Amino acid sequence: MARVTRDDVARVAGTSTAVVSYVINDGPRPVAAATRARVLAAVEELGYRPNRVAQAMARRRTDLLGMVVPDARQPFFAGLAHAVEQAAAEHGRLLLIGNSDYADEREAHYIRAFLGMQVDGLVLVTQDPATPGLTGFDVADGTPVVLLHHRAESTGGVAVVADDQGGAREVVRHLLGHGHAEVHCFGGTLALSPHDPVTGRTAGWLAALEEAGLPTEGRLTPAPFDRVRAHAEALALLARPDRPSAVFCTTDDQAIGLLRAADDLGIRVPEDLAVAGFDDIAEAVIAGPALTTVTTAQDEMARAAVELVLGGPERRAQGARTFPAQLVVRRSCGCP
Repeated sequence: MARVTRDDVARVAGTSTAVVSYVINDGPRPVAAATRARVLAAVEELGYRPNRVAQAMARRRTDLLGMVVPDARQPFFAGLAHAVEQAAAEHGRLLLIGNSDYADEREAHYIRAFLGMQVDGLVLVTQDPATPGLTGFDVADGTPVVLLHHRAESTGGVAVVADDQGGAREVVRHLLGHGHAEVHCFGGTLALSPHDPVTGRTAGWLAALEEAGLPTEGRLTPAPFDRVRAHAEALALLARPDRPSAVFCTTDDQAIGLLRAADDLGIRVPEDLAVAGFDDIAEAVIAGPALTTVTTAQDEMARAAVELVLGGPERRAQGARTFPAQLVVRRSCGCP
């Protein structure tokens, strides 16, 4: 079957190809309502598909956004990517997604690839805003770049983040309110970039214990971010003779791995061990038991990131936007 062209649509609609172009591209010249209706009916009848590449060249806009995440297999990043996709669709944009696998070179690869596709903007969940994969791209190319979930390196950088430190401090205070003499931090680290959300959550844990006059030394266990490998680290932690009575996990995925380890070792949660996480992924509600955690305004953050990318230099000049992080109390901490 021959490919349907704009000429075919114009012939069936009884108008010119220029008018068909104005209807398909929604401009630049207005078209009478009756004529527009005839063109759209012809498009439907013939099954015409506009050449998006040609449209992009004509408008100098691709209607594409690029997004790089560390690992879309992890529920938190999957949810974040979905929220950005929905926000992009609200603005008539399609979202391209690349997984960096926590590797700077892969992140740089996707940034270069998306810029080569002439995307209208980039939303990056980057490992480090100082990485060679990011530095200079927005300056050299002019493509808007907004960081999401990760703070910008400079105070003038454009980023949409949650109050990770404040949220962690609140959930640790809650665990201490149950009478625990200590709260262990599982998955925390101060070895990452100071702009990383996990660094902020670890700092919140430290601040809560220091406020309570409790020691922190020896009470922090780094762990992988995925639940499977975190499970192995949790087994070692909970098998210790001096195992903690309460644990704050810097992500829900790590917390789910730890809950499974507790079950493997016959440790009852929350009777023998109180557990809290951070992120409020969908599975937190059905974890065994339901996981006390910290929620962030993921949908609102995604929408803000897309609006900053598309909103022009004046909007991006506002710099970072910080959204609140709120405690979500469920059974794993010991609350009814």
